Amino acid sequence: MTGQTPFAAPSELDEKIEETTRFAPKFGPDGLIPAVATDAATGRMLMLAYMNAEALAKTIESGDAWYWSRSRSQLWRKGGTSGHVQRVIEIRTDCDQDAIELVVEQAGPACHTKRKSCFYRAVSADGATLKFQE
Repeated sequence: MTGQTPFAAPSELDEKIEETTRFAPKFGPDGLIPAVATDAATGRMLMLAYMNAEALAKTIESGDAWYWSRSRSQLWRKGGTSGHVQRVIEIRTDCDQDAIELVVEQAGPACHTKRKSCFYRAVSADGATLKFQE
């Protein structure tokens, strides 16, 4: 990596962020932006993680999903240890560019519990219990 990011800062935009064609992600005060990974084949949400500018730039550069671990305070490539790599098909951003969606081809399970998705429990109607699902 060259240390340069391929995207603009929101402050560099001349037009409204909702209408611009320039990628200008808005990172939070902690330097992070939430990123959801969705399965390219099914559209199912697989996981939620966070990216800093370096993780986002490495994702764009490499085509593999990179994230920032808030608990370990370090970059990590999804599947670096498990082999369950996320190959990025498309990167999307929301209307005000403060969230990222990675549309991915997921090799193996996305969740560290060995499930396809980290979202494998449904909250009951009374909000008191969880029902496991696949």
